[in-house]
This record gives sequence, C-alpha cells and structure tokens, in this order.
Amino acid sequence: MTNQASLGSFSDIAWLTDNWWLVLLRGIAAILFGVLTFLWPALSLLSIVLLWGAFALVDGIFAIATAFVTKRAVAGSRWWMGLVGLLGVAAGLLTFFAPAVTAFGLLTFLAAWLIATGILQIVGAIRLRKAISNEWMLALSGLASVILGVLLIGYPLAGLVTVAWMIGIFALVVGVFYIGLSLRLRKVKNAFVV
Repeated sequence: MTNQASLGSFSDIAWLTDNWWLVLLRGIAAILFGVLTFLWPALSLLSIVLLWGAFALVDGIFAIATAFVTKRAVAGSRWWMGLVGLLGVAAGLLTFFAPAVTAFGLLTFLAAWLIATGILQIVGAIRLRKAISNEWMLALSGLASVILGVLLIGYPLAGLVTVAWMIGIFALVVGVFYIGLSLRLRKVKNAFVV
C-alpha cells in the first residue's frame, strides 16, 4: 500500500489521523452528555440549556484542535472541521451569555446548529471517502445531526423531557460514531507509520 495514490490520499488526511485521539475525546464527551440527559431528564430548562452549552463548547474546542493542531495537513483539507468547531464554540458561548433563552428559541437555535454541523460533517465524509474506508461513520453522525435538527423544527412544542431524551439519544449515537471513526483513523495512521 505504498503506491503514490494511497500516499497522496493519506497526506490529505494526515491532520486527522495525527489527532485521532481528539475525535475519540469528542465521542467520549458526547456519550457523557447523552448519559447525563438520561440520568436527569427532568432538569429545568436552564440546566438543560447550560448542559447543552457546555457540550457544544467542549465539542467545538476538540473539533478546532483536531483541525489545527498539526502542521502536516494540506491547507484546504480541514476547513470543514474548523467550521464545525467554530460553530460549536459560538453555540456554547451564546448559550452561556444568554441562558434565559426561551424553550422555543433554544430549540430553533439547537436545530440550526445541528443541521449546519451535520451538513458540514457529511461534506467532510465525502471528502474523506477516497482516503479512508468507513468514512460512513462521520456521514451517519452528520445525518443524525440533520435528522434531529429537522425533528426539532417539526415538533417545537414537544415536552422538555422528550427533547432531552432526543438530544440524549443523538449524543449517544454520535458519540459511538466518533469513537468508531477515531479507532479507524488510528488504524490508518498506524498502517502508514509502519
């Protein structure tokens, strides 16, 4: 597997394989957030807002670090991950600076964030499809984001507990996909190191 095409494909994602552990941390953070929403489904609106804000902020920081921590990346190959991170940080900070958002406002804001980051993750998966196998894990996490965003827009008056459970399921599913993707990235990195 040392032909020029495979080396070119690896160099396009070296920034991601070098930082596979940050993708793993994103998965762990998502699963922890999902578990917390199931342990405390009847949290007050403010608590859910702040918990989600913390998740979005941490996830955004990990995404930015994944995109920019390495110097081996091809300049145009990681822009989508940087945008995912910036959206997460912005969503988290906005949540902390405006915690008294109404439930409808939060759902609309959350839905827009989910749809935007989901689309960017699908774009990222399409860009990775020739470089690694199992890029579908990133695409499915993006699709899960888009589906949840559309559901939140379609059913804005759903009860808070239902919304918390939907968010918890989303976080668990996305966390599993991130962990699976991180392990695949680690395997790809190790294959090229040897």
